[in-house]
Amino acid sequence: MPSSAKPAKSFPKKRLVLLGATGSIGDSTLQVVRKHPDKLELVAVAAHKNCAKLDAIAREFNVKHVGVFDEAAALTAKKAGLFKGRTLHVGPAGLEELACLQAGDMVVAAVVGTLGLKPTLAAIKAGKDIALANKEILVLAGQFVMAAAKKHGITVVPLDSEHNAIFQCLDGERPQDVAKLLLTASGGPFRDFTREQMAAVTPEAALKHPNWDMGPKVTIDSSTMANKGLEVIEAHWLFGLPAERIQVVVHPQSIVHSMVQFVDGSIIAQLCPPSMTFPVQHSILYPGRAEGVAPTLDFTQKLSLDFRPPNLVLFPCLRLAFAALKAEGAAPGTFNAANEIAVAAFLARRIRYLDIPRIIEKTLATLPSTRLRDLDDLLAADAAARRRAAKTVEKLSK
Repeated sequence: MPSSAKPAKSFPKKRLVLLGATGSIGDSTLQVVRKHPDKLELVAVAAHKNCAKLDAIAREFNVKHVGVFDEAAALTAKKAGLFKGRTLHVGPAGLEELACLQAGDMVVAAVVGTLGLKPTLAAIKAGKDIALANKEILVLAGQFVMAAAKKHGITVVPLDSEHNAIFQCLDGERPQDVAKLLLTASGGPFRDFTREQMAAVTPEAALKHPNWDMGPKVTIDSSTMANKGLEVIEAHWLFGLPAERIQVVVHPQSIVHSMVQFVDGSIIAQLCPPSMTFPVQHSILYPGRAEGVAPTLDFTQKLSLDFRPPNLVLFPCLRLAFAALKAEGAAPGTFNAANEIAVAAFLARRIRYLDIPRIIEKTLATLPSTRLRDLDDLLAADAAARRRAAKTVEKLSK
């Protein structure tokens, strides 16, 4: 370190509200909290309906406030004697109550899909910083979320590995010096497939990601590269760059999590092993740092890093996401809604693998990209896209 380096700064213990405690992001967050009990404290946890696991988490970390989105599951859990001695918050309103808890400093927004939108906005208005794992929130409502964060002076720290990498690469840099963002993608399990091979892909094959351990929906999205398309849209809102200055690069090793190219041609990259504990820890301890949970890279061992452009013919979901971002308005949300409907149908074996991009493209082509004036417009457009996509699923599944 240079002699002029500032001494290490200490930060007060951060109190976390973890929305989505029983999923894969929740698991990684709990690992980090276990590692740093002197720096982090859980004050509230919430889940969709996995009450047994949520109760175990609440007991382990002595959490007084728990939230369950599914009201029937919450009732069953209470009858079974779960959550004794704790305050139970139920349904959508319960998640918003937890997001605004006075005892919380930061909300980890890891609830899947649109369920996380209103709690995240409520947390921002209540003055809570956000560690954002739910990319759909910005895909659907980026203009509203980022405007609210700016208005209330809130820091939104991206928790996704790619966006967290860019966040780290941009730290201390001037916006006018940024030329473009380089989002890396593993390419998923089918990056070297032919179209004929992809036509025969089963849900079991698509759920086997070569690098990451994720939930079913995100794993399917990674295999189609729809996930990377959602990340492109999210990057636009997080970092304020247009689609033309966001580039996707296939990097099979998932070691370089993303890069930033500057106007002078220099490129800064963030590297670490493919474990979500790295971006999770950075986001919830930011602006501090501490010893990591998992072993990091060992440069005394041989390491190869490969990069190549994505194949937009084999992976049309990525092309469609860029088109939706350029169309603006309701189009990004339409892309997201149609993809969610299509993935659910594929996992239920109602459609084939290559029907996923067909359903997205059909939905985007038949619904206008209207301007969104408020959240009511947004939710109406989302509902319309889901209805349209569901009708296409019905036709293809006959």
